Amino acid sequence: MLAPRRSPVSDDGPEYDTDFREHPTEYRVGRGEEDVFKVEPYKSELLPLWGIKTVAEAEEGAAAIRERFEQYREDDEFPGMDMARKYLQMGWTRAMRYAKYPGGQKYEERDGERVEREPQQWYDEEKREIALVYREALDAVRDDEAYQQRKAEWTEAYG
Repeated sequence: MLAPRRSPVSDDGPEYDTDFREHPTEYRVGRGEEDVFKVEPYKSELLPLWGIKTVAEAEEGAAAIRERFEQYREDDEFPGMDMARKYLQMGWTRAMRYAKYPGGQKYEERDGERVEREPQQWYDEEKREIALVYREALDAVRDDEAYQQRKAEWTEAYG
């Protein structure tokens, strides 16, 4: 397996110094939403589309991210496909956290310790609906046969 050759741009920024469109084989799939704010140029292309403030914003964002996913698929750009999947996953997980926890705060300080709060079902119904919008789009991307095949090939070849 190839080791990543990425390094931080500077101490004050999380981005890698790699343009992953120019150097796609440097991209590693990673877990969950890992590197969602670091991998360029995809972060700059996808983050402006993403939002969880309202259901309408989520519907528009999820549809736009799916369109980008399809374009990346058509262009055989696996890092972009996977990053689109990560943004959809982030929409689902972040909105669900706000749906279950006041202010989206999963932890609180109690007696000097960080303690997980009890989730409420449903603290915020609108955020739950937003989460479901992203979940539907996420499931469609994860179930995409081309994505599954490319992910397996990519993981085997590059990690």
